[in-house]
Amino acid sequence: MSMKSSAPREFTGRHMALVMVLFFGTIISVNLTMAYFAETTWSGLVVPNSYVASQTFDVDTAKRERELARGWKAETAYEAGRFRLRLTDADGAPVRGATVTATIGHPVNANFDRTLTLGPDPKGGYAGETALTAGRWEARLVVERPGETPWHRAVRFSVR
Repeated sequence: MSMKSSAPREFTGRHMALVMVLFFGTIISVNLTMAYFAETTWSGLVVPNSYVASQTFDVDTAKRERELARGWKAETAYEAGRFRLRLTDADGAPVRGATVTATIGHPVNANFDRTLTLGPDPKGGYAGETALTAGRWEARLVVERPGETPWHRAVRFSVR
């Protein structure tokens, strides 16, 4: 029985470069994949205590789905010191006879939050007076009508 032995292969700089590219390429591709899924699946919902919020998650989700099923649409505008809300139902008809509360603030800084009760606007919809500086703002809307569960929506808008 004869055994043929061959000389061991030499580990060259090309081999090392290939190992480095494969190693860091794997890490970078996993990080990019995780970053993509983190960005595209986050709903923006922030709660002070996630455990407490998880206890009512199914009930809260069902409530949000019922609100979405109404098909209401909110359009906001800010001009000349007036915040305006145009609220329409699924058929495009204005939603009337509601009490509308808007908490307006910067999306990342609660120090500028202010709560307005919007009244009927002569131009249609609802409006309220407030002074806003230039930048990104968020209006958290609560619309209540007699005999109906309240409707909630967060709308972001810019002030120039």
